[in-house]
Amino acid sequence: MSAILQAAGYLPSVEEPDKEQTLKQMLTWTGIVLVLYFVLGSIDIYGANSAAVEQALNSLQTFQTLLGAQIGSIITLGIGPIVTASIVLQMMVGSELLPWDTNTEKGQQKFQATQKLLAYALTIVQAFGYVLSGTFGNVTGDPALILLLAGQISLGGWLIIMMDDLVQKWGFGSGVGLFIAAGVSKQVYVAIISPLTTSGTLYWMVDGNPVGAVFRFATTLEFTSLIPIISTIAVFSAVVYMQIMKVEIPLTFGNVRGFGQKWPLKFIYTSNMPVILIAALVSNFQILGTTLAGADGCSILGCVNSQGQASSGLIGLLTAPTQFATSLISGGLSSINVLTEATIAGISFPMLSTQTGSLFHVLFYLSVYTFGSMLFSIFWVKTSGQDADSVAEQIQQTGMKVPGFRKDKRVIKKVLNRYIPGLTILSGLAVGLLAGLANMTRAAGGGTGILLTVMILYRLYEQLAQKHMEELHPAMKDFMQ
Repeated sequence: MSAILQAAGYLPSVEEPDKEQTLKQMLTWTGIVLVLYFVLGSIDIYGANSAAVEQALNSLQTFQTLLGAQIGSIITLGIGPIVTASIVLQMMVGSELLPWDTNTEKGQQKFQATQKLLAYALTIVQAFGYVLSGTFGNVTGDPALILLLAGQISLGGWLIIMMDDLVQKWGFGSGVGLFIAAGVSKQVYVAIISPLTTSGTLYWMVDGNPVGAVFRFATTLEFTSLIPIISTIAVFSAVVYMQIMKVEIPLTFGNVRGFGQKWPLKFIYTSNMPVILIAALVSNFQILGTTLAGADGCSILGCVNSQGQASSGLIGLLTAPTQFATSLISGGLSSINVLTEATIAGISFPMLSTQTGSLFHVLFYLSVYTFGSMLFSIFWVKTSGQDADSVAEQIQQTGMKVPGFRKDKRVIKKVLNRYIPGLTILSGLAVGLLAGLANMTRAAGGGTGILLTVMILYRLYEQLAQKHMEELHPAMKDFMQ
């Protein structure tokens, strides 16, 4: 462990504040990081081929939205290295390949130091992967250009890691959540009310359809143009409703008769992390498939078309079947009447299809998000201190106990075990299924993106409200924590 901590100590990091920050100071630092994020996103990579960047934007749009990236700028990687490092460690610790007890301070330090080292290393690996795959133009036989492009991308990735660290220590929430929310909010604005065409010109000045769904519906009067808006509202409402669902466990203070408190366990128990992790994993598979594609556009993971978009194989199945819902709305159930075949790993599978997609594709895609999110939800509980044993320890430290029982951690843990395992699985399944369905219905900003943004903003609202309450009533601070 000492070697890991020592190595992590040589990496750039942000010092903890000497004293607790006020609400105003935390908001200021969060705002500074947000402005810096948008500034960095507007700095283009020097030496990149603009045509290649444009093609990359088309094929990696989902990756850009989910990971707070700006393809073609020095923050091309976004939070990708941070999330990928978290995925690797979550799976290794959750499966006990790494026997670390993250409920202890020593285990947490080891986990965080390793994640930091891995994130910095992955920044370099992913930067060279992008460059060597031709994402920013042909660099064959030009090592100076390779180093120039990869160096800029790596620098941007390191800045994102430090900004995330700054937000966690000096601001609200985390940089991971902040950058996702910022990027998705921008996409939602563009997708719903932008009057510009894809060429960047006002739609009434040229012959073309506007990007924004509102203006597109006004010009075409097609109901399908409103699907992104309806889907966005539906996802927003569903997430807010699930956020307020909770189980409350009655507790009493052992030394104070007649005074108690209810300990809430939210339905979305593991919050947004499982969805972030599964979405990042899917995006990494798609990037890998694009990177490995040969001259014919194909690799072992599938094929991509001339626009760089996945068209078959595993990466094709991991692409949201966005036209499926539109086909059902316009053609009804009668559109699902064609028996086709798909070949996966050399085996032919019969399936029902519509004109634009197959039921097998839909079921496979939803299964990946649903069960993948459930799996990461289980791992996250084990590594984030949200399991029954850790929560029972927190409750006992507050001096509370279960009414009618003596003050014993084992009793509290037994009560919590009635709820936490079930909530862990159900919350992962629910947010994964909701994210997959929202992606299919083309919610503005991406289904997963809007889901994550609502959850992130709701969590920030709760943190702001708690901090404000603590400043108004300092005596409540220890009680609320």
